[in-house]
Amino acid sequence: MNWLHYENEIINILQFPEGTYGFIYKVTHNPSGKIYIGKKVLYHNQKKKLTKAELELSTGRGRKSLYKIVQKESDWKSYYGSQKEIKELITQGKKDEFKREIIQFVNNKKLLTYFETKWLFTFGVLEYPDLYFNDNILGKFYRKDFDTQE
Repeated sequence: MNWLHYENEIINILQFPEGTYGFIYKVTHNPSGKIYIGKKVLYHNQKKKLTKAELELSTGRGRKSLYKIVQKESDWKSYYGSQKEIKELITQGKKDEFKREIIQFVNNKKLLTYFETKWLFTFGVLEYPDLYFNDNILGKFYRKDFDTQE
């Protein structure tokens, strides 16, 4: 199952709006109806060792860098979420049981975290354990905190 954005299928990184850093998504497990809300970046920066030829070409003062930063496309096409239960279902070969939807495109790292947090609170993911896989927000607010509210 590919990503959907308002029922439009996203299969290529070129389909994202220009300047998109990442996106907020909703993954729904169809048999149970449970949902996971998360964020995903489109690119990762990797440190790559310079080749001998590249080292010889490097000029400048001071210490020479032994590495270069290379931007690489993330695993967004095959990503379903970081939640343990979802990972287990995917490992069991149940990818076809999920619907993956993009809620919002975001153009920088800081706002990606902001909007993920906004959506998590908007949906009340910690308050409805039967509806959502999410069990914490920012590693600061946990589902178990709501057990003491009764």
